[in-house]
Amino acid sequence: MLTDTALSPNVRLRSVPLGASRWTRGFWHALFERCHAVMLPNMWRLLEHPDISHAYANFVIAAGEQPGRHAGPKWHDGDFYKWLEAAAAVYATTRDPLLESLMDRVIDTIGRAQRQDGYLHTPIVIEQRGGDTPGATEFQERLDFETYNMGHLMTAACIHFRATGKRSLLAIARRAADYLYRFHTTAAPELARNAICPSHYMGVIELYRTTGDRKYLELGKNLVELRDLVSGGTDDNQDRLPFRQQTQAVGHAVRANYLYAGVADVVAETGDTSLLDTLQTLWTNVVTRKMSITGGCGALYDGASPDGSPDQASINRVHQAYGRDYQLPNATAHNETCASVGNVLWNWRMLSITGDARFADTLELVLFNVLSSIGLDGKSFFYTNTLRQVELPFDLRWSRTRTPYISCFCCPPNIVRTIAESSGYAYSVSEDGVWVNLYGGSVLDTRFGSGSRIRLAQHSAYPWEGRVVLTIQDASAEPFALRVRIPGWATGASLQVNGSTETTTSGTYHEVRRAWRAGDTVELDLPLRPRRMQAHPRVEETRNQVAIMRGPLVYCLESTDLGNGLRIDDVLVPRDIELTPFAETDGPLTGMTLLRGTAAARKQDTGFRTELYREVSTQPAHETDITLIPYFGWANRGPSEMSVWLPLAS
Repeated sequence: MLTDTALSPNVRLRSVPLGASRWTRGFWHALFERCHAVMLPNMWRLLEHPDISHAYANFVIAAGEQPGRHAGPKWHDGDFYKWLEAAAAVYATTRDPLLESLMDRVIDTIGRAQRQDGYLHTPIVIEQRGGDTPGATEFQERLDFETYNMGHLMTAACIHFRATGKRSLLAIARRAADYLYRFHTTAAPELARNAICPSHYMGVIELYRTTGDRKYLELGKNLVELRDLVSGGTDDNQDRLPFRQQTQAVGHAVRANYLYAGVADVVAETGDTSLLDTLQTLWTNVVTRKMSITGGCGALYDGASPDGSPDQASINRVHQAYGRDYQLPNATAHNETCASVGNVLWNWRMLSITGDARFADTLELVLFNVLSSIGLDGKSFFYTNTLRQVELPFDLRWSRTRTPYISCFCCPPNIVRTIAESSGYAYSVSEDGVWVNLYGGSVLDTRFGSGSRIRLAQHSAYPWEGRVVLTIQDASAEPFALRVRIPGWATGASLQVNGSTETTTSGTYHEVRRAWRAGDTVELDLPLRPRRMQAHPRVEETRNQVAIMRGPLVYCLESTDLGNGLRIDDVLVPRDIELTPFAETDGPLTGMTLLRGTAAARKQDTGFRTELYREVSTQPAHETDITLIPYFGWANRGPSEMSVWLPLAS
């Protein structure tokens, strides 16, 4: 969810107004257009169809428009709100009248489903309207996801208001937030600490930014403090330890990343340095010890935490979770899509607070590679994002092939709203200038500081090509800074201002301060060379293996591109492999830059039958040509094996 930090007192970078930045050509523009034309209508069809998801039907029943019972997961309301937020974000750019009409219709239904006191959670509302348990009581079960659903209502409402100027959904969200405010001032701490997957931390702070009502800021601060008042929490919900005492990311990764993003929102409004220090510590733990090379979070399907603790009574089951430091499996990697979206939300807020380019680097890494979760058709999905797809001798919970609908449908609308809002991450402003965070064909038209004007156009075929040209189209007369991000991987990047070369440093924002005139240009050349990556030696599953990156993109080997009866396990990569980029011209991957090189191959399954161990084979390897594709593009050409990490040839 995009933030509106225009008035936030403790940020260095401020977000630009919704619609002030938009994609115009290239990678992200094509994806946004697909979101508008395919993803949104397809997802509406799924959510509206009572025999597929029942999400919209739950609101219709709760509104008393038809009889029935709640169906689907308890967080289904939140799934629907994420779709609605995506629709509003797309409308902000397209002004599509059909989208506007559809949003008006569903918002009217949502409003009639809400109780008079502001409470809105369709499983309970339906039961209280005369279901099997008319005495159903709110907030009696932590896993009912009531506040999670309301949090997504609030963020959707803020985006809808900023996109349309209409207060219809905002009024519904305010009534829900007012209900939560009253509830948290009167309920016992044990009841009030209902914080499963706390999207409402972000929601109430964004409502404060949108309305200026300080009780929502008060609620946001109290929600964070409330976590520390009651004992008996678990690592799965990040409340076994008081928040400020936490030094490691633990437990359910979606809940964790939503929590960290919400706390960052509180920091942006309060300046609480103790919370910021904790967030910095947790971020370092994630990025240096617990994050997949793709930016995926929550490597474990299931585990125990604190794993191996001498105090065995403190150990609890965790799921979809962060594990121990360096515990990063490949074939069984969970890496839920929602955890990656949470990683985007967290890093965006940390970037805004600090202006530190490392957060923008991580945000970009995740934005590109989480696209593996949605098919190139815009209509098929992964819940988890494995790093290695091979035949396994056991079953896992989630499908390892793309599916048109997932019974737990939280991830598909989350990736769609991320795509819908992606242009909002491209630029930021501060009192003294403009920050360029992401690259791709786009325009920016906004004001900053005391009203200074900037209109610029960006031309780039990034991430396939490294050349970026920024052209000033209009600017206020007074000097200001244009800060251009030089990614941490872009050693040797060159930058010219009106043809004059300037020295750059990777992993920073390069500042160009001057009086700008229409026609001024900044030309950036980023070195998009294939990079052979290795993991820390404590990551046991990737010892003596290599992964390939080019710019922010992780690449993988897919069995579709292997011949001669080879399988993924047979391929060995020389340490000095030379990989040549080329543009694909055929099939679903058309237009993408693929990598071609020569590797070694040796059949790995020779000799194994029922034994677990055997002597090393002396069979010689032979040369074979390989083609690597962007990780986000795998599983779009039929069933296949795939691996990001590949063993090194001896």
